[in-house]
Amino acid sequence: MSFVPEPVGRRERNKQQKLDRITAAATELFAERGVDEVTTQQIAEKADVGTGTVFLYAKTKGELLLLVQNANYSDALERGRSDAETVSDVLDAVMAIIEPIVRCNRTQVDNGRTYLREMVFGNPEEPHHAEALAIVVRTEEAVAAVLRRSERVGEAAAATLAHVVSAIMFLAMAATVDKDRSVDEIVKNIRAQVSALLP
Repeated sequence: MSFVPEPVGRRERNKQQKLDRITAAATELFAERGVDEVTTQQIAEKADVGTGTVFLYAKTKGELLLLVQNANYSDALERGRSDAETVSDVLDAVMAIIEPIVRCNRTQVDNGRTYLREMVFGNPEEPHHAEALAIVVRTEEAVAAVLRRSERVGEAAAATLAHVVSAIMFLAMAATVDKDRSVDEIVKNIRAQVSALLP
């Protein structure tokens, strides 16, 4: 017996279309002006929805940024994971995972730093925040898988090292002292720190 999915109803299609418009509007406005310079009213007007409708999909502007950035971070992680599969050196493979994430974060530096702040300090019960934390977990799992290629790194050590690598990466992207550094400078800094960790 074959399974035939039920067609999506009009109400669900309308909800998805509104979400798509809100996401597109927020993406464009955040990229143009930065998250701090955009109001939810401006996003609502650009998306052609009421402000109350925006808050049905994201309760705060921080959640809106998480909504927008989560897809970008997931894509960056998948690119990095794919690239790492073809790299034999463990450090190079770890950096293959990290570099696209750093590039994604630095597309709009203030938005990237705000995204990380929201990820750390936001409400983990909000759906977009929970999704951001899930991306962190997937990143650490990808790094741990690479670290386990080394005969000197066991399962538990790989998970712990991956968590430390994640902390190094996020701190390097978020730190005020690194705000004006280029992607290449940040990647080089992360590489030096990760290299010192590896057995």
